Amino acid sequence: MTGFPDLLPTLLCVGLLMAVAVGLLAAFRIPHRSAPALAILRGAAQLAVISLILGGVITSPVWVGAALLVMFTVAAVTASRRLGWAWSRLAVVGGSMAAGVVVTLAIDFGTGAIAFTPRYALAIGGIVIGNAMTIATLAGRHFAESVNDHWDEVEAWLALGATRRQSTLELARRAVYSALIPSTDQTKTTGLVTLPGAFVGAIFGGLSPVEAGRFQIVVLASIMAAGSVTAVALISAVAPVRVRPARPR
Repeated sequence: MTGFPDLLPTLLCVGLLMAVAVGLLAAFRIPHRSAPALAILRGAAQLAVISLILGGVITSPVWVGAALLVMFTVAAVTASRRLGWAWSRLAVVGGSMAAGVVVTLAIDFGTGAIAFTPRYALAIGGIVIGNAMTIATLAGRHFAESVNDHWDEVEAWLALGATRRQSTLELARRAVYSALIPSTDQTKTTGLVTLPGAFVGAIFGGLSPVEAGRFQIVVLASIMAAGSVTAVALISAVAPVRVRPARPR
């Protein structure tokens, strides 16, 4: 059991890092400068709760499934809010993310690349869901901003007889490409610029570097696949615009 004295270095480290982020943003008068601090505090509280919960349910398929369902629900709601909250938007975002997550995990476990156990299901499922959320948010925001900025071009295409989907086709393609850039760069530079968390965690968990590397490349490929399916499905659903979309906040 970790005692409070053991947590002091961690608390000091996190506090200083939070102060650096907020202080720098405040110095430059960045809007919502307290957002990083609130995110860190919320994340710490959530991690503390989930750590206690998972300690007792990580071997139970039923409870792991429930945990993944909660993760997915929160992820879908979070991405939907970033894109402009509406129940219809939640359905589109949730459906797109579900497609990416289900296809990816079916391949991961179906091929035997990852053992289909509660522990691994929770680990890979959480990673894939989190990244699908991020890519859905990026794709949706890029598309809305691009259509907003190029609305005159969209209207011109419509005036020439193009369908609503055709009028935004190139903007939709760019939005998907832009949303995948962070994941693509992370994958390309793995081992050269960064050592991903799954790789480091697997080594700390007792796996050999070779096995940790095998697990990590499956994780990276899963992120790319789930992100691609999510982004394409989402943008395909929202691309036929009827009116000029509001600029995301």
